[in-house]
This record gives sequence, structure tokens and C-alpha cells, in this order.
Amino acid sequence: MCVSATAEEVKSSTTHPPAGAPGQVIAGVKTTAYTHDESDHIEYGARTAAGTLLKHGQVRSAAADWSIYPVGTVFQIKGDPSIYVVDDYGSALVGTKTIDLYKPTFDLMHHWGTRRVTIQVLKWGSFARSLAILKPRAGKAWHVREMVARIQSRPV
Repeated sequence: MCVSATAEEVKSSTTHPPAGAPGQVIAGVKTTAYTHDESDHIEYGARTAAGTLLKHGQVRSAAADWSIYPVGTVFQIKGDPSIYVVDDYGSALVGTKTIDLYKPTFDLMHHWGTRRVTIQVLKWGSFARSLAILKPRAGKAWHVREMVARIQSRPV
């Protein structure tokens, strides 16, 4: 996979290694699971914050703090052949390095539980695209304002 990173995507951060290094391996990442039928997701249905349908096949949706894992970040979990793409976020994830993995049923969600895993980033997403999605929503929720502020304060 050929990936080019913009200057904004390779900025360093005190909360996460610098984005922009495809192939980067990150050990000990806390993961949880969610489903579209949870009470805090029902109003959004089976759609992600990026506006796409939640995915659970070879390519799967994941939610994260977009100031740490920007929208469009693609990764694999060691030992899992599936590809995950960050296309969603959640208030409980802001300020954490936790990644929430989409599962289509409560049984699969509960089966996953909470796990620490090693991920390999195949492609870093875009902080600019994250901001473009988040800024119009900033007036509606504290966690969106927090992600916007964190992205805007990333060192150049």
C-alpha cells in the first residue's frame, strides 16, 4: 500500500506517537466493543460519525478519539486478519488511547469485552479531515469541542 502523509499528519503529539508512520506497531492498546443497538448509539442507527454505514466484514469500523487516531486511520490487530478503519468516535473515548471496535450484535460485543492488543497502523488518517467533520458539530457536544481543541493544539 502506498501512503503519502501531509505535514499535518506527521506532527508529533504528547498523547500519541507521531501520526504518519505506516507500519507503526503499537503494543498494549486498550480495546473495547460497541454495537449500534446500545442506548447511546440508537439515535445514529448503523451509521458512523464519518457518515458511512458501520462495517463488520473483512473491513470493520472502529471508534476512537480523532485527536489521537484521526478519521481514516487503518489498522490491523495482531492475530486478526480483519482490517479496521477509524470512522466513528464516542464521548467515552476522548482523552484516552482506547479504540472501540464495532460488533453487529450484543453477543459479539460482550464476547470481545475489554482487551489489550497490539495493532499495526497500515495508514494514518487525516487530522484535516477530522477537523472538517468535527468543527461544525463542536457547538453540540463537549467531547467534540475537546477533540477539535486537541487537534488544533498539536505541535507543528
